[in-house]
Amino acid sequence: MNVHTEYLWFNTRQRQEIVRITDEVASIVKTSGVREGMVLVSAMHITAAVYVNDWETGLISDIQAWLEKLAPAGPDYRHHQTGEDNADAHLKRTILGHQVILPITDGTLDLGPWEQLFYAEFDGQRRKRVIVKVMGVT
Repeated sequence: MNVHTEYLWFNTRQRQEIVRITDEVASIVKTSGVREGMVLVSAMHITAAVYVNDWETGLISDIQAWLEKLAPAGPDYRHHQTGEDNADAHLKRTILGHQVILPITDGTLDLGPWEQLFYAEFDGQRRKRVIVKVMGVT
């Protein structure tokens, strides 16, 4: 079994931002030489998420609006009593999830016809990273 690890780094311009990372992860898979296996993609910060969905601007806006309804910015969360101001970011991350595992078949990501991979930042404007760990046979 071959294991290959790389990191993607982000420094978003906005506090909340969704970034498509499908091509970057596909490139790492190709570099790894793994022909059959899987890739783990995991946000390494507790206020960021990684998820798979359709790359359509209306849907991305809908996801952001839905998350804001479920975990709105601004309320006096208990977490804010510790001096923090990002409780909503933690909650949004929990809703979307922090990692995904994707299949690799014949040396490429094996995604459905509309599936794309995204990094979701909820407390940005500072440097953060995502681990990409490719595992399988060459």
